Amino acid sequence: MTDMSPVKRSGSVAILGVFVADAAYRATRQPDIGETILGSAFALGPGGKGSNQAVAAARCHANVAFISRLGQDAFAEMALSLYRTEGIHTHIDQIEDSYTGSAYIFIDENTGNNAIIVCPGAAATITSEVVESSRSVIEQADVFVTQLEQPIEAALHALSIARQAGVTTILNTAPAESISDDIFALCDYATPNETEVEAYTGVKVSSISDAKQAGDVLLNKGVGTALITLGEQGVLFHNASQSVHIPAINAGPVLETTGAGDAFNGGFAAALSQQQDPISAARFACAVAGLSVTRAGTAPAMPMRYEVEALLSQSG
Repeated sequence: MTDMSPVKRSGSVAILGVFVADAAYRATRQPDIGETILGSAFALGPGGKGSNQAVAAARCHANVAFISRLGQDAFAEMALSLYRTEGIHTHIDQIEDSYTGSAYIFIDENTGNNAIIVCPGAAATITSEVVESSRSVIEQADVFVTQLEQPIEAALHALSIARQAGVTTILNTAPAESISDDIFALCDYATPNETEVEAYTGVKVSSISDAKQAGDVLLNKGVGTALITLGEQGVLFHNASQSVHIPAINAGPVLETTGAGDAFNGGFAAALSQQQDPISAARFACAVAGLSVTRAGTAPAMPMRYEVEALLSQSG
């Protein structure tokens, strides 16, 4: 859904990340190896964590710049058309000797939960040199966001540029990768989910108390604030001065959870860039995520700002 009225944007968000074309299959279960089953639905659409976050932030009326690499193919055209429609500024190389990324997404039609395989394609060739060519874009942002779908070296260099420029930094620690504590020390905010935070801290998160313990481990690694997303339980905002559990915001029946984390990160970055205080920004982000899971797809499921504000008003 796209609001065609003129958008008054405020705050600037720079995002380094990956675009992939999402090939989503709905079925009652995943097939076993060697087995073929019938699915109930298929959809092809725009995805990739960084790209989804860019759409979420843009629909929340931030000025968004997206840094990435694409191939020269039909999926690249899908991406560029999306960014034109959403008013996202692009800093993208298109290269001939690779392909634009794609993702296989299985969606359990009984629960809406998902399992995903990502092939980043051209985005896997993003280097520190590619990031350096967009240095000024990062330095001029209010908030910088990256994830771990592109090479870690590139994410580390981009976070370093942002930190040196005094830009607020957000690392969405997904997918869970082996990374050094050097990268955590550059993060004002790290936003793992329960599975990812266990991978980074060794703490299995089954409760708010567990999340606080995991958050302490992240703080010891150098993170400014741990924002641990907890699915239906909402999010834990945890730093050296406060630990606040922010409940999830119910926007209706869950259709699928794919992209909920991206909705949260994009909404949080937008709200921070627009000078909301961090707790309010996290609650705003919960509303963005809550709306996204009531819709099919990833980027197409991202809500408009007026919808987020309406939901927050209803939620008190």
